[in-house]
Amino acid sequence: MNKDFLEIYRESSLFERREQVQPHMSYAHEKERHRVIKEGRIDLLDSALQIPPDGTAGILSKDALRNQKNMLIAAITMFTRSAMDGGLPEELAYAMSDSYILMGEECSTVEEIDRLYNHAFREFTYAVARKGNRHYRAAIDSAIHYIAIHLHEKITLEMVADAVGMSPCHLSRVFRQETGISMVDFVQQERIEAAKHMLIYSDATLSAISQYLYFSTQSYFIRIFKKHVGMTPGQYRQSYRENGEW
Repeated sequence: MNKDFLEIYRESSLFERREQVQPHMSYAHEKERHRVIKEGRIDLLDSALQIPPDGTAGILSKDALRNQKNMLIAAITMFTRSAMDGGLPEELAYAMSDSYILMGEECSTVEEIDRLYNHAFREFTYAVARKGNRHYRAAIDSAIHYIAIHLHEKITLEMVADAVGMSPCHLSRVFRQETGISMVDFVQQERIEAAKHMLIYSDATLSAISQYLYFSTQSYFIRIFKKHVGMTPGQYRQSYRENGEW
């Protein structure tokens, strides 16, 4: 890479901004949105989005649409780190990040990207409010990460304990102390959350979903789902179709 080119471009950019008195958006402005997501402050969402910019955005491409897409990627990266700082599980945060960036690439107008940015800001904040702000010791974080990756497989206390380097008995006790529930119940909750997404966003049959998420039988899956959600998987999927949210 030509170092001289980088220095020339950098100085040229600074010169233009000084000439036009157009400073970059301040770090303080960015930090406020970081704080809203990190703390899961749903109550501050609207006010944070209404704060007028105190500078102009960067120029990451000479093409206006490509520039906005690049800016979205930078923003989603920041949202993802903010959410993880707020305790959102890594795998969920990264999955959200990937989906927003891929969706951004499909946008054909700057306005679409702006709407997607606002949607992402809100969803990351809500996600932290629901599942974040839980800071566990490193071993429990590792256990939760292991569970997230292996939801489509058999998961036992012994397997997780071996993965995080603890005895099953000690892990079981510490896991309950830190999360407030047993590991068995936690795994069950995570499988149900994954099932809810599959019911909404895929056409997979109940039989297929129960197999994907390692429920012993379809009837057991239905029973556990109803226990957690208050309705059967079929009723849950139908409710989204009837409400036009499918």
